[in-house]
Amino acid sequence: MPELIAKTALAGVKPLTIADTTLAEVDLGQVTSVALFPAQEKAVAKALKPLGLSFPAPNTFADKGDARIVWTSRNQAFLIGVAAPDFGAAAAVTAQSGGWAALSLTGPAAVDALARYVPIDLRLAVFPVGSAARAPLYHMSMVLLRTAPDAFLILCFRSMAKTGWHEVETALRSLAARAKIA
Repeated sequence: MPELIAKTALAGVKPLTIADTTLAEVDLGQVTSVALFPAQEKAVAKALKPLGLSFPAPNTFADKGDARIVWTSRNQAFLIGVAAPDFGAAAAVTAQSGGWAALSLTGPAAVDALARYVPIDLRLAVFPVGSAARAPLYHMSMVLLRTAPDAFLILCFRSMAKTGWHEVETALRSLAARAKIA
């Protein structure tokens, strides 16, 4: 019987550093969508409490150990990195691990590279560490997290991971070329 080997969306692609800014694939581990049913906020909070997490406010995320919870839309979040607790009848819970890919973008050109494709204000004062937004990355959908002043995590559909990589790489190369000209 053949043995199947799980691979990430960009398996084999090495991190890329341009203008002191690094683009790399991140293995998220387990990803679970949690969609609250009406009036079930307290029950979901109780289920998340052992993880040290609470359901995120709009446009935010929180980390506790290996666990991360990210707001993804109204009454919906992704629980990342850990197995989902038993939410009982409080939420619709669906496995998303195989459907999403993640890219990290870290360095001084991160904001400028993303600003070429993302139609939201990414200045630190407006989109601080701990912020999350569902937004387009050029023509594709993503969830963007600011993990540090000069670092972002880009969650995109697995089928679009190579396109996402290409778009960010193109922006970094363009910024580096402009810097050489100036």
